[in-house]
Amino acid sequence: MKNVYVITFLLSGLAWTGTVSAQGKEVRQSPQTEFKTTIYGGQNVEVHYSSPSVRGRAIWGELIPYGKVWRTGADEATTFDTDKDILVNGKNLPKGKYAMFTIPGEKEWIFIFNKDWKQWGASSYDISKDVLRVTVPAFKSPVFNEKFLIDVSDNFLSIRWEKINVNVPLQ
Repeated sequence: MKNVYVITFLLSGLAWTGTVSAQGKEVRQSPQTEFKTTIYGGQNVEVHYSSPSVRGRAIWGELIPYGKVWRTGADEATTFDTDKDILVNGKNLPKGKYAMFTIPGEKEWIFIFNKDWKQWGASSYDISKDVLRVTVPAFKSPVFNEKFLIDVSDNFLSIRWEKINVNVPLQ
């Protein structure tokens, strides 16, 4: 009978420990998201980012200022990884993993691929570590997107959030 009490005590302790660790787990307001695909030409592309929501906020020119380097999502810097050299808006990006920053503007955005991919946000962004910068037009979207979204389809890297849509050609 004594063994039954000891086993019950140990099992209840394990269950309590599991509950504490589950309760102690960080819940993010901007969930981590990843996108993996193979584009025409056979390059595998992976994008990892945190996806914030609008939640009634003014986004462009307010929460995300125009003309300043942005982490392109929330939390950690967004990463872009390709297993082969790739053309981004007609310019060569060597295979590898990069932090992907942007500089949003009302009419165009600058996309930045930076070799220091392991960083939080853009607070330690260093322009000297940029590998590639490309400029593309930004468009007003007729569709409202509550969640920040990055995807790759039809050989375009696309960003959609609120009422903005930006597409970067990939080859």
